[in-house]
Amino acid sequence: MSTVFDWVSLAIFAGLIVLFLQRSTSESAERDVSLLHYLGAGAGCAVANYLGNHGNSLLAALLLAAVVIYIILYLKPFRFPAGS
Repeated sequence: MSTVFDWVSLAIFAGLIVLFLQRSTSESAERDVSLLHYLGAGAGCAVANYLGNHGNSLLAALLLAAVVIYIILYLKPFRFPAGS
């Protein structure tokens, strides 16, 4: 845990785990997205961390941003009002 990519990817991954656990124990668990969506986001964090630790900072930052956008668009962790 020596680079910023270690900490950022770990924080995103921890949030992803909390989201998965919260949804898997809720009453609407059968309506949740496939487990593969969570796996894809987790793999994106791992690849971004690897790239960041090996000198590809720009590519790693772009991949982390893409992972966050993917989580927001496909996993929908936030509930927005219907009128917006």
